[in-house]
Formats: sequence, C-alpha cells, structure tokens
Amino acid sequence: MQKILKYLFLFLVGGTVYYLIEVTVRGFSHPSMFICGGICFICVGSLNLIKGKNIGLIKQMILGSVIITVLEFITGYIVNIILKLNVWDYSSRLYNLLGQICLRYSIVWFFLSIVAIFFDDFLRHKFFHEPYPNYKLF
Repeated sequence: MQKILKYLFLFLVGGTVYYLIEVTVRGFSHPSMFICGGICFICVGSLNLIKGKNIGLIKQMILGSVIITVLEFITGYIVNIILKLNVWDYSSRLYNLLGQICLRYSIVWFFLSIVAIFFDDFLRHKFFHEPYPNYKLF
C-alpha cells in the first residue's frame, strides 16, 4: 500500500509541476498534460532505480528525453489525432513527426530531465526515506 501511495504522490507532483510549467510558458494547458507529466516524472525519476545498473546522469538525461518524447507522441496521437482536441501542433517546427513531437522539444526534455531526476530523488529521500543515489556523470 505504501508503494502505491508513493507512486501516486510522485504522479501528482509530476503532473502538477508539468501542468504549471505549461501554463507559465504557453498560458494554458490541458488535463492530458497533467497525466502525461505525471507518468513522465515517474518514468524519468525511476531510471536510477534499475537494479544492478548505475546509469550515469548523461545517459539518464538521454533516456529521459527519449521516454518523454515517446510519451508525448503517444499522448498527442490519442489527444490530437484520434480525439481531435488539437491541444498542440508542432507541424510548423523542423523535424516533427505528425505534428506531435519535434526535435526542439526533445532537446528541451533532455535538459529538463536532470531537474526531474534530482527532484524525484529529493522527494523520495524527504518523504519516503530512500537514500540518495550515488551520482556519476557517465
């Protein structure tokens, strides 16, 4: 039960933070972004928990960018293409895929991943008494 509460807490924090980032940057957001942000936060924050692996921060950031980009594409495909809600459209951006993801934001996700990694570790330590991981760059 405590594990469920921990991941629910992390989901809510991640979703809220992402939603607020979007409102700050774009002036609006959508509930689907709350859900996507919560899932992304859990996935990226869990990268350093892979048993037997001490994944360096740069690799975590690369994987984080890939994870967020894939989840953004899935969310966009469902929300924008299937449901036709038109929450965002990157069609005018260079190197986009169906207007749902683009290289520019994948690079942004790379840099935001490190924030998510450290924030997740802080929350896990502060509220769930988990030890901080031993960070390494590569």
